[in-house]
Amino acid sequence: MKSKDLSKQDHFAVRLLLIFTVVWLLLAIDPWFRSDWLLENVVVFLSVPLLFQIHRQRPLSRLSYSLIFVFSCLHQVGAHYTYAMVPYDSWFSAMTGAGLSERLDLERNHYDRLIHLFYGLLIVYPVREIVLRTSRVQGPWAYLLPVLIVISTSTIFELFEWGAAVVFGGDLGVAYLGTQGDEWDAQKDMLMAAIGAIGTTVIVAFANCTLDRSSK
Repeated sequence: MKSKDLSKQDHFAVRLLLIFTVVWLLLAIDPWFRSDWLLENVVVFLSVPLLFQIHRQRPLSRLSYSLIFVFSCLHQVGAHYTYAMVPYDSWFSAMTGAGLSERLDLERNHYDRLIHLFYGLLIVYPVREIVLRTSRVQGPWAYLLPVLIVISTSTIFELFEWGAAVVFGGDLGVAYLGTQGDEWDAQKDMLMAAIGAIGTTVIVAFANCTLDRSSK
């Protein structure tokens, strides 16, 4: 990558980081459950240094940084309210006059499901970019491996949630686990991440095939 292009990439990443910092600070003000907010932000405290290291070695594309930024902001909303209590129903009702749960006949808060879906949709592309840069995988594996990484990290996070709930227990454990009485919550969350990752990968594969054909 040319130094001029690298400089532009650095500036773009810094701008996104500054915007995210503002979002993070605003949503850190008086969260509904401070202890749960801290647990939810363990992901941020671990991933930001990792992204710094990746950026120092070789910056990701603007698209990857944008996807990570969007997911991180959505995660901060869940951390502020706790995932089981994000008032998207009230927001939807204020805009349309009727709640989303009422319109779709939903019995629980589905913000956690949405975020797991977006985890797959948004994060599999940056993961694929990193895989392509750090390994020699080609062909179908270049598409399959990132999907497997997203699914495995989603599984690890569910195990982390379970472990934290066991350790802390009480209201904090319930708030962080966020099952809302669904005994299959973890499996459904992992499924949503898998669906999102596969969906984005299919789109990327289709786009790459189309570009390959047009270049011939």
